[in-house]
This record gives sequence, structure tokens and C-alpha cells, in this order.
Amino acid sequence: MTITRRTLLAAPAVLAMRPAFAQAPKITLVVPFPPGGSTDALARLLQTNLQTRLGRVVIVENKAGAAGALGAAQVAKGPADGTSFLVTFDSHAVIPTILDKPPVDVERELVPVFLVGTAPYVIAANSGRPYKNFADVVAACKQSPGAVKYASVGIGTLGHLAMTVLGKKAGVEIQHVPYRGGGPAMNDVLGGHVDLIAGSAALVAAQLGTGLLRPILQLGRGRLPNLPDTQTAIEAGFPDFETLAWWGIFAPAGTPTDITSAMAKSVKDILSEPAIAAQLKETQQMTLLLEDAAPFKAFFDKQVAYWGQVVRENNIRA
Repeated sequence: MTITRRTLLAAPAVLAMRPAFAQAPKITLVVPFPPGGSTDALARLLQTNLQTRLGRVVIVENKAGAAGALGAAQVAKGPADGTSFLVTFDSHAVIPTILDKPPVDVERELVPVFLVGTAPYVIAANSGRPYKNFADVVAACKQSPGAVKYASVGIGTLGHLAMTVLGKKAGVEIQHVPYRGGGPAMNDVLGGHVDLIAGSAALVAAQLGTGLLRPILQLGRGRLPNLPDTQTAIEAGFPDFETLAWWGIFAPAGTPTDITSAMAKSVKDILSEPAIAAQLKETQQMTLLLEDAAPFKAFFDKQVAYWGQVVRENNIRA
């Protein structure tokens, strides 16, 4: 069907959005990471659908650097008029503590708009290694401290922090090898250069059919349907421990609530469509939460507090 001005104006979602965004020429979705990752994929999915719903130009801009802080700072210091939003990932909660001089105060200069969903982190081993579960990793570390190495997508990412916590709880040292992104990290694990990887469920799930990777621990509260035989950390003897990847949208502080509420409603409508929800579940192993500002803020505050404490206690710096 051809989309015309008449059909756009007739759509309820568009009618709801146009008053709030009447003066803005276009919307920029800033992704604080390089192209190709899960956050970039989410932003581009939203871009296409928002353009249709709003009758507005929507662009995606990748602004990588400083653990996501550069892109966050760009949005925070931009106009609070609905022209710019941050589409970001779980590492956003670590910015206040992982950087010595963060270029943005994520708790004061940005406001939560919408929490898309979560997915557990997963620890997996090169299939040529003897580790069938996390207890095997602990035993190997006790026998040869520092000999077992794991990859993460960077210093201060939740994969790194989760393994730091698990190692301390188990009383062992697991050697960290940070990478700049999931692709390089996964390649070295598949190639046998590193023993383990701590990454999002999506990163691990994409390689399960290769026969080169064995999942040994998942960090959600329940087992994923595609990993029914892989223990959770809670089942493995780490009570109440979970590590969740999450995706969310922020706006500059001071953005009028009618604008942020309208954006949240439009995004919720898009992601509630069965085909799109199924796509995110399949490609990202995501549990959609679709929560607006108030519950998102409560969730985010808890993430900042918990992981900030882990960073400080272990003196971790990006």
C-alpha cells in the first residue's frame, strides 16, 4: 500500500506523536557503539518503523568511544526538544564508575525513556577444552591459578564484571582477555586462543551450531529455551546471582514529558508487533519488557548501584 499524507495522518500512533514533535525537522537515534552490534541493529529496526509511523526523517548515528560515554555525552549536551535520543546497552550503567573523568553524568544529564528488554549473559568454552560446566573451570583454576583465560567485549563490560564476581565467589583467578567487540572476542575463542567467552546470549547463540563452542553457564534466573541443558549461576551454587544484557532509550534531561511519553508509546507499539517481537527473541534471545520511564528508571538505578560497587571494590578502570 502506498503511504500518503492522508494515511499517515489517519494513523492513531501518528496523531499521538505529531503534536509533541511538531517543530522538530528530524529525529536522530545515537548509538554509542560501532555499526554491526545488537544495539545498532535495534536502532535501525526502530528507524525504519518510526519513519513510517511519524512521517518524519529518522537517522541512526554511530558515535563510539569511551565505553559508550561519547555517544551518551553527545545526546546529553544536545537540544532537549525531541530531535535526539540515545539507544544504548547495559554498559551505560557502568559509565559513572568505570571512567576517571566521564564526559557525561548519565544519572543527571539523561532521562530514561523506554526499557526494551533483557537477555542473560552466557559463559561458553571452546569445545576442544575439557570444561563441561563452571565447576570444571573452578577446578582447573585451583589446580593452575591464572592458566584459564576468558574473553570479554571490553574492560568494564558486564561480561568482565560478572566473571570478576564469579571468580571471587568461587575463590579463583580467571585471567581476563579484553577485546574491542564481540566479533574479535568470539573469533579467538573459536580459534582456541582463549578458553572461554563471557558474552550476551545472542553472541553465544549465533555460534552454537558450529560445534566449536560449548555453553557452560547462563546468568539469568531461568534457563533459556535454546539452552535447556545449561545450568544457571543460581543452580551452580551462586545464590541470587544474575547478569542481564539490556537495551534502552534515553533523552536529554529537560526533554518535555509529552515528547518522551510519545516516543515511548510509539516504540512500544512497534516492538509489540508479533513479527518484530519474534525477530528480537530469535536474534537477540531477548525477553521484551517494554517499560516506560518510571519502571525503567528504577531498573537503571539498581544497575548503576550494583555494578558500580563491583567496579569500585575491584578497582577496575577502562
